Amino acid sequence: MTTPIAQIPDPVRVFEAVSADGSRLHVEAYGPDGAPAVVLAHGWTCNTAFWADQIADLAADHRVVVYDQRGHGVSPAGTPEDYCAEALADDLEAVLDTALEPDQRAVLAGHSMGGMTLMAASGRPAFRAHAAAALLCSTGASRLVADARVVPLRAGRLRTGLTRRVLGARAPLGPVTPLSVRLLHYGTMGPGAAKDRVRRCVEMVHACPRGARTGWSRVLDTLDLELSVRELTVPTAVVCGDADRLTPPVHARRIADALPDCVDLTVLPGVGHMSPVEAPEAVTAAIRALTAAHLERTEEVA
Repeated sequence: MTTPIAQIPDPVRVFEAVSADGSRLHVEAYGPDGAPAVVLAHGWTCNTAFWADQIADLAADHRVVVYDQRGHGVSPAGTPEDYCAEALADDLEAVLDTALEPDQRAVLAGHSMGGMTLMAASGRPAFRAHAAAALLCSTGASRLVADARVVPLRAGRLRTGLTRRVLGARAPLGPVTPLSVRLLHYGTMGPGAAKDRVRRCVEMVHACPRGARTGWSRVLDTLDLELSVRELTVPTAVVCGDADRLTPPVHARRIADALPDCVDLTVLPGVGHMSPVEAPEAVTAAIRALTAAHLERTEEVA
């Protein structure tokens, strides 16, 4: 028996954060004022609803902040030049400075491109001022295209080239069809993922504007955040699925080895790339463990 996808409660606050280049980001806050704060950054082609299960659970006793990455959800798209790792870091800084009090710290969690956002921002002043701990879910720091296994071939130039074409395809996705569900299930989720959760993720990917999808795919193709991982000095947990074809466990292990303070590495059996949707209880538990061990203790000391 599978757990139904949680219904997101009404946000207590909806607002915008303005990034360094003037880009406006849609931000939502849930849960009581004064509760331990958690900031969640979604991945490529997703939006705030990706975190539905985490919002529904954590908002009971946490302040949960989610935002749409630029070009995703209801955050406006920019020009192709607006998509870069620096923009990811700028945007997260803007969200942290807008959503949190000047001396407020939070646990930051990022999935896929959201995890790359945390890594890209690791040396930024706002990150260092607000981050008490971090969770990196199903993400990588470099070699994203070369290591991806969405094309069922042996590693090499042919697989890398075909993967680049698949991930960077400019064709519109169109309506959700049984074929698109099967293809995206294969590429992004584990074989045992519940049908309603597969459907939710497929609808999210199809809803992502084509310009943002292709623009960010070019960024991910050449991304190299290896040095940024070493600047992520807060206590950090890493979660991945052993059936992840987009960011296979080799990425999680590299990140864990490079982190200055890796507090945990969890590999979830049978789980694909969409770990917060496929294994919501495990991801939520990892966030709660970080707030209990690092954030609440920090608030008490402060």
